Amino acid sequence: MAQPERIKVVCLGDSITWGFPYGPEYSWVSMLTEVLEAEFINEGINGNTTDNMLRRFYRSVTKHEPTHLVILGGANDVMWQESIDRIVHNLQSMVKKAQEDGIKVIMATPTAIDHREVERRLNRLRAWIKGFAGENDIPVIDFAAAYFDAEGNIRSDLLMPDGAHPNKEGYKAMFKMIDQNIFRAEEV
Repeated sequence: MAQPERIKVVCLGDSITWGFPYGPEYSWVSMLTEVLEAEFINEGINGNTTDNMLRRFYRSVTKHEPTHLVILGGANDVMWQESIDRIVHNLQSMVKKAQEDGIKVIMATPTAIDHREVERRLNRLRAWIKGFAGENDIPVIDFAAAYFDAEGNIRSDLLMPDGAHPNKEGYKAMFKMIDQNIFRAEEV
């Protein structure tokens, strides 16, 4: 019987992947390393946009030769008022590059930002991510869902005073949104 391949996951993103302001040891990526037998590489860089992520794709993803890639981005783009079309183009380009290299892609929804106009645009992006992923059989981690109560209000108790970055409880809530089965090794 064939052995399953060793799982190596690159988590590509911005400060929410890196673990700002606490550091990578408090990130959702670090929490995954504690519960799964896999190698997780945190490639979150504070302040990154999807343009930045796409530009560094080779050095941050391809050179690691991962089996899986989690892409979490778009919040900084929205904050900088980048067009949704440009963000979509960047995300599609990253998915295509990964799939061409045989990497299993997992997309993630950007977390909540306590600002009405930013949230309106983020909701458009989240809807696109879910639709695109559904059409292309790509798993989605709905991190954003952790940040809203049953009435659709932002749970500010999970955010830092800046209204944009998770606090420690926020990172734990993100981790709870992850279906760990998406990181299963494929039989080779």
